[in-house]
Amino acid sequence: MSLEYAILGFLNYKPLSGYDLKKIFDTSVQHFWPADQSQIYRTLTHLAEQGWAEMEIVEQSERPDRKVYHITAAGREALRQWLLTPLRPHIPRNADLIQVFFAGQLSNEEILAMFERAAARLRVVLKVYEQIPQQVEEYHDYMDSPREFFCWMLTLEAGFKSAQANLAWLEDVIRRIKNGEMPER
Repeated sequence: MSLEYAILGFLNYKPLSGYDLKKIFDTSVQHFWPADQSQIYRTLTHLAEQGWAEMEIVEQSERPDRKVYHITAAGREALRQWLLTPLRPHIPRNADLIQVFFAGQLSNEEILAMFERAAARLRVVLKVYEQIPQQVEEYHDYMDSPREFFCWMLTLEAGFKSAQANLAWLEDVIRRIKNGEMPER
C-alpha cells in the first residue's frame, strides 16, 4: 500500500516513467523502501486504474515510445489524505534477532562469527548511506523546495542513526563474547 503513495509522492514532483521511478527509488528511498521494476510498473497500472495517475505515450524517434505518468487531482488528494493519516504502529520483524534468540545452541566461536558477520554487513550499509547525499543531489531538479530536500535528508538521518546504534550494540556484544562474558555450553 505505501508503494502507491511513494510513487504518487514522486509523481507529485513531476511526470515520470516507470524507468525514471526505478532510478529515483534506487538513489533516494532505497535505504528504507526498496522497490523492484515489476512492482513499480504494477503499481503504476493500479494507480491509473484508480484514477490517481494518467499515462501519456511520449513518442521517441530512436527509442521505443515512453509511458510517462502524471498525477491527477484525485491522486494529489489521495496523497495528501495519506500524509495526514496516522499510520498503524509497525512491529518490525528481524530474522537476525531470531537467529540470536536461538544461537545458544552454537559454540561461542560460531556465535562470535555470527555477530562479526552482522557487524561487517552494517559497516557496508553505513558506507552506502554515506553516499546517498551525493546521489540525491542529482534529483534536485525533481523538486525545487529546500523544505522537501530537508525531509528527504531526515529519512537518511533516521536510517544512519539506526544503523549506527545497531552497529554499536553488535560491537558491544562482540566485545563481551571476546571478554569471556558468554557462558559456556
